[in-house]
Amino acid sequence: MAVWCAGEDWCPVTSTATLICRKWHPVIVHRLLHNGPTGFSKLEDHVDGVSSKVLSDSLEDLQEKGLVERTVINDQPFRVEYSLTERGADLEPIISAMEQWGKANLQAPNESAEGRF
Repeated sequence: MAVWCAGEDWCPVTSTATLICRKWHPVIVHRLLHNGPTGFSKLEDHVDGVSSKVLSDSLEDLQEKGLVERTVINDQPFRVEYSLTERGADLEPIISAMEQWGKANLQAPNESAEGRF
């Protein structure tokens, strides 16, 4: 997959960031990594604070980038499930590193710890 990069030299970090650095993209990938194929409503429940419109737009963008696939389940009633493609699942080490860094360096707003943001 060819991905645009600013500057004269192609940079894999910048290119990767263009794929996953919209606000909800890493969270969606994280939830799909942990929960497997998930319907829209359940995914919306698992991504706190996201609106239906933003989730829909984010899923569409992740599909266009080849990270998420949408599958129509033909059981009655019809439903849709979202899952990671192989390329999307390959983001696991990055998402896991983000999670570990966040646990080590960040805190919930009601917690107090020295040296944390």
